[in-house]
Amino acid sequence: MSARDAILSRVRAALAGVAAGDDVPAAPRSGPVADVVALFAERVADYRAVVERCSGPDLSSRVVAALPDGARVVVPPGLGVKVPGATVDDGVSAAELDGFDAVVTEARLGIAETGTIVLDHGPGQGRRAISLVPDRHVCIVRAEQVVRDVPDALPLLDPGRPLTWISGPSATSDIELDRVEGVHGPRTLVVLLVG
Repeated sequence: MSARDAILSRVRAALAGVAAGDDVPAAPRSGPVADVVALFAERVADYRAVVERCSGPDLSSRVVAALPDGARVVVPPGLGVKVPGATVDDGVSAAELDGFDAVVTEARLGIAETGTIVLDHGPGQGRRAISLVPDRHVCIVRAEQVVRDVPDALPLLDPGRPLTWISGPSATSDIELDRVEGVHGPRTLVVLLVG
């Protein structure tokens, strides 16, 4: 008997007596998280991202403060905040994107347990390339967009849309485990947590 056959045999034995369509109870989830927004901020910061909490009225000034002086900035169509001097992405080429220092986007949602930001590239989020090419990504997440965990996030996402899951700045490590940031995306992630 092959290893595959042995595994399938154990699966069949475990499912013996369970009729097709029977509801299988979900695995128990951990207890409630008192403040998912605070947990989200903590977990995002654990990934070496900069997290700043702000109010709605302060958002515009916080966006400007998160950008380096003189930075060339690209923003997606439909961004809900004005970014002075920014270029609105209207299909900027990859070569042109490489000349931008920063991007400002909104998020579809944030996941507290994993410190993950999800973009579905709708209005205010833009196409995937603009969130991956510039060296600094300033991402706006509203407190009401933060959910507890991945099972809470999945029903809110459209599987037909492209999804980008971001857990901190782009990072990789070599064989000696030396961390290198910015190889596959932005070197700096700034999360403006509104609310």
